[in-house]
Amino acid sequence: MAAKRRLTQQVADLTGAPGVKLTARSSSLNHYSPSSSLIIYLLVIFLFISHTANMEVLLGIAGKDFVILAASKAAMRGPTVLKAEDDKTRQLNKHTLMAFSGESGDTVQFAEYIQANAALYSMRNDTELSPSAVANFVRGELARSLRSRSPYTVNLLLGGIDPVTEKPHLYWVDYLASLAPLPYAAHGYAQYYCLSILDKHHHPDCTLEEGLALLTLCTDELKRRLPIDYKGMLVKVVTKDGVQEIAVDNDKVVRSA
Repeated sequence: MAAKRRLTQQVADLTGAPGVKLTARSSSLNHYSPSSSLIIYLLVIFLFISHTANMEVLLGIAGKDFVILAASKAAMRGPTVLKAEDDKTRQLNKHTLMAFSGESGDTVQFAEYIQANAALYSMRNDTELSPSAVANFVRGELARSLRSRSPYTVNLLLGGIDPVTEKPHLYWVDYLASLAPLPYAAHGYAQYYCLSILDKHHHPDCTLEEGLALLTLCTDELKRRLPIDYKGMLVKVVTKDGVQEIAVDNDKVVRSA
């Protein structure tokens, strides 16, 4: 009985659910077999892996005439760093950029699939898809895969400048095919530390310099409080002139709180 209580409490701690009181009548664990205990043990391991798998950091900031997308450089699996210089972004056309996080195989395959289809549309029609059109195409593909036997586990930030109106657009997309246009967005652990900073300091008419300064506030907070080494940030900016990478000081030492 004590072993069953400990196992139930471990599942409750990982899922955030309250502890389950075991009684002789109500609990089916009183009659569990070795095979059912193995299933529960695998469930515990799965919940632990899913809890620690998404340690990437994605940040997006839209301003007056630009969109900033920043992604952590570390490719991680649980607590293990597999690669320290990973590029989690893909340029879809001249004015549209996508950043992704999630399961490593799903992210690269899905990002290259979207990149290839955006390029194919441009070649066939001699025009670029707008950021809103790309975002709705991405959402449709995620919704289709979600209803298949092999859904993609991918979270995305998609930003760009509309080539006609020259207005910036930033879209937040998650693995459940939810799509939301936002002035700023985050995925991964960044949303726990940075959304309050963005909510306080962001305004729609901020310039590129103000946007980069706001991004620095967010990355400093991550260095100060995030208990993992995400190997710094890769920062790219989308303007009416196209996509360019911005050099940032990832070796900057931030004083602890």
